[in-house]
Amino acid sequence: MPTIETDEHKTLRTAVSALGKRHGRTYDREALWAEAAKLGYLGVNLPEAYGGGGGGIAELSIVLEELGAAGAPLLMMIVSPAICGTVIARFGTEAQKQEWLPALADGTRTMAFGITEPDAGSNSHRISTTARRDGADWLLTGRKVFVSGVDIADATLIVGRTEDSRTGRLKPCLFIVPRDAPGFDRRRIEMELDAPEKQFELTLDDVRLPAEALVGDEDAGLLQLFAGLNPERIMTAAFAIGMGRYALSQAITYAKDRTVWNTPIGAHQAIAHPLAQAHIELELARLMMQKAAHLYDEGDDVAAGEAANMAKYAAGEACVKAVDQAVHTLGGNGLTREFGIASLITAARVARIAPVSREMILNYVSHQTLGLPKSY
Repeated sequence: MPTIETDEHKTLRTAVSALGKRHGRTYDREALWAEAAKLGYLGVNLPEAYGGGGGGIAELSIVLEELGAAGAPLLMMIVSPAICGTVIARFGTEAQKQEWLPALADGTRTMAFGITEPDAGSNSHRISTTARRDGADWLLTGRKVFVSGVDIADATLIVGRTEDSRTGRLKPCLFIVPRDAPGFDRRRIEMELDAPEKQFELTLDDVRLPAEALVGDEDAGLLQLFAGLNPERIMTAAFAIGMGRYALSQAITYAKDRTVWNTPIGAHQAIAHPLAQAHIELELARLMMQKAAHLYDEGDDVAAGEAANMAKYAAGEACVKAVDQAVHTLGGNGLTREFGIASLITAARVARIAPVSREMILNYVSHQTLGLPKSY
């Protein structure tokens, strides 16, 4: 894989960075979303034939990282174009592609993604949301939690399970559920995290869906699911790296200017070295993220799965350390609204927890990469 970014990627970084800085830390989500869409950034990973930029997750991750580094991340980029857009582009029918991809690319429609359940987390083998046939239709029943942006999304891509007629076993399948579908209800979850995108619990009570609501092949199972989950992990890494870079830049500026004795505090190694270490760890995480994006865009789903999990783990750890060190560098000022990094203490933890915990990633690596036996 290339170890140095192309000129096109560098140009994209510069342009998106300028957009993010124009909006800044106090950005309006809707205004930024609209401008990013107008400039072609939201659909940069979607096929040109459907109004996208014809790029891949590599390009989309650059957009999210640079917006985050400017203090203006767009969480729904992880969900709408990266997960839902990718799944529909790869496995959707022509009608689904025509209906959704141009609108996702130009930002006029968004889509949420529901997989996590109260008793199963993100374990696809324990998902209890089920779909059963009723004539030509499907009836979908179950619950989802921690679903981002349902209130602003036109539909939610729901992970359910259907029964395999040959074996009787349940297998994961994906359904597009319109926001106004009868029996599809939402309840906002109150979070300590202050973010423009809110979290919801969903209840699906015999939600009737037409046959064309099913995305892809009913028998494809995990293949289609992980076509969306690997980009989710890569984009979460981009989200975390951008956040860490923003916090670090605030700390660096402060350390250059703040003088307590005779020199700026950044001249002291007790301040300088931890900031340097945070920068190194963010850069290393970015390299793994770039590797994962490259593998995914090349169609190597197996290798991309390993790299995406590693990238998400590395970025989450690097982000938490960078934010913590940034707050510590500013001291009491790090907890004020004026400098805008105290809120990142909570936000940074999300990168360790969602969409999959660091412990589950360690399980994945120990089992899949190292070949160690499972404890469960």
